[in-house]
Amino acid sequence: MARHRLLQISAITPAVDARLAADYDVAALWKEADPKAFLAAHGSEFEVAAIHLRFPFGDELMAALPKLKAIANFGVGYDKIDVDAARRRGIQVSNTPKVLDECVADLAFGLMIDVARGVSAATRFVRAGAWKTGQRPLMTRVNRKRLGLLGYGGIGQAIARRADAFLMDVRYHTRHVVPGAPHQHVDSLVELARWADFLVVACVGGPQTFHLVSAEVIDALGPEGILVNIARGSIVDEKALVEALVAGRLGGAGLDVFEHEPDVPQPLLEMDNVVAVAHIGGFTRESRRDMEASVCDNVDAYFRTGKLLTPV
Repeated sequence: MARHRLLQISAITPAVDARLAADYDVAALWKEADPKAFLAAHGSEFEVAAIHLRFPFGDELMAALPKLKAIANFGVGYDKIDVDAARRRGIQVSNTPKVLDECVADLAFGLMIDVARGVSAATRFVRAGAWKTGQRPLMTRVNRKRLGLLGYGGIGQAIARRADAFLMDVRYHTRHVVPGAPHQHVDSLVELARWADFLVVACVGGPQTFHLVSAEVIDALGPEGILVNIARGSIVDEKALVEALVAGRLGGAGLDVFEHEPDVPQPLLEMDNVVAVAHIGGFTRESRRDMEASVCDNVDAYFRTGKLLTPV
């Protein structure tokens, strides 16, 4: 029996690559010497494409796949896929939602605690032998503080649940009020930042949220406020962030993502009130296994039913 034909735009993970290759007739586009020539000759053979979130999938690529009906994306984020173009062409797009929520929320809280209590800075202090001759300055607590959330989806709500256990006052900003939410909605992001001790960025990336955390928002958070970003680097005006930190107009930052990663502005690497990590929010063994299963299950579901399991 002939196997379904599948276009794989890029390598995903060894486990995903192996499962897809075992179940389908996979064309590995990234291995082709001339991908454009390959698509010109074979593009009409594919109904489904699988892709890693790092790689763009725009209208031009869709046009080269005239019979494409579904894109299975390995990742929660899908800002590199032109979803509007896909909808115009009747192409379904899936991501891997929820599988990262709890791990990303764990990291968000870890960054909050690290910046507020100076954990990483204190580690460097001890390793340098400085504890023998001095002591670190007093820091600030996390419990019973005010937490503002930019975004209140699965990750934002997971962060809020952890904040409840820390007896924090939690408020959130989104375009629309979330029905039944146990926390207060704030219409203005600037007002939320002005109120908050911590502002955590947990919304989607893409053009609609580009530099949403502007210089005005950062200044509203203030010299004792702490910004945490576990979403997308493009959401924060990184130049304004660096300027505010250098000038002392912002208290600190915990950053898992950057505007031009893996390039990180040098000042962020030199300040003790900044914790910078390498986009590791969902980088756990458990979430990786769940993501791998999700992208493959979406491909299976499309070929079985004509519908993706987790459409965006």
